[in-house]
Amino acid sequence: MEEGRRADAAAFGFPAPVRPGSTRVGWIGIGVMGGAMAKHLLAAGFAVTAYARTQAKAETLVAAGASLADSPAAVAATSDVVFTMVGNPSDVRGVVLDPASGVLAGLRPGGVLVDCTSSSPSLAREIAAAARAAGCHAVDAPVSGGDVGARDGTLAILAGGDEAVVAWLAPLFAPLGKPTHMGPPGSGQSSKIANQIVVAGAVVGLGESVAFANAAGLDAPLFLDAVSKGAAGSRVMDIFGGRVLSREFESGGAVRYIIKDLGMALEVGDGQEEANVLPGAALYRQMFSAMAANGDGGMSLQGLITVIERLNGVRK
Repeated sequence: MEEGRRADAAAFGFPAPVRPGSTRVGWIGIGVMGGAMAKHLLAAGFAVTAYARTQAKAETLVAAGASLADSPAAVAATSDVVFTMVGNPSDVRGVVLDPASGVLAGLRPGGVLVDCTSSSPSLAREIAAAARAAGCHAVDAPVSGGDVGARDGTLAILAGGDEAVVAWLAPLFAPLGKPTHMGPPGSGQSSKIANQIVVAGAVVGLGESVAFANAAGLDAPLFLDAVSKGAAGSRVMDIFGGRVLSREFESGGAVRYIIKDLGMALEVGDGQEEANVLPGAALYRQMFSAMAANGDGGMSLQGLITVIERLNGVRK
C-alpha cells in the first residue's frame, strides 16, 4: 500500500519524498495554534519560512530557527509545502488566492498547500481547483485538539483532498498529531464543522453541570473528578474542566472562532452540505454569541459558564 502511494505521488509530479533538511516548509499564521505547530516542524528538523502580518509576533519562531518572508507569495516561492493557519475563510481567500501576493501566486508547480484553518468546505473545493489549475496540490486539513493538542503534538488532523497527497505529507503531519484522510477536497472542513458541533455541545454541558454543582453546594472539583471516570468523561472535560474550575478563561482560542464554525454548520446552500436543520448547533451558537455580546468575545470556550451564571443571576 505504501509503495503504491509513493508511485502515485511520483506520477503526479510531486517534489522528492518529504525529509527533514531537504523539504522546505512555509508557514502562514503563527497564533496560538499555528505558532506551536510550526515550532514542532522546526524541532523535527524542517527548514521553515514564515509570514506574519505583525512581525513582532514571529520573534519566538525566529528564535527557534525560522526565517521570515514579506508576503504569502514570497513564502511559497521558497517552499515545497505551505501550511496556512489563519482566522477566517476571508483570510484564507486573501492569503491563498490573491493574484499578486497569495500562496498560489508564488508556489511552484508540484508544490503543496495545506490549509489548517477551520474554513468553508466550498472554499476548500475552490482552492483545490485553483491549485490544480496552477499545477499544484491542495489539502484542507483543519485540526482538533485545541491549544493543548497543538502544544503537545497530539492534534487530530482531518484531511480532505487527494489521498496520495495526504500520504506523501505524513512525515510533516507526524510531529503535529494524527492525520486521517476524510475524503475529497472539502471533506476535511466538513469534518471539522461536525467536530465543532460535538465540542460545542460538550462545552455547554460542562458549563451547565459545574454551574448546577456549585448551586447544589457540591464540591465542584470532586464532582468533576468523579464523573470524568464515567460516561460523562471526555477530552473536552480533560482540556477545559480545570480551567472552568479555576475560572481561567483566557487560555485557548477565542470564542469568536467557534461562533464562526457553528455559523458555517448552519449556512444553507454551501455546496454539498445539506443537513442545515441543526437545532442543537443553533442553540450552542446563540449561547456562545451571548458571551461575545457580554463583552467576552476574547475569552476561550470554557468562559461559557459565565453566560449560564448570568442567566441564573449567580455572577455578573
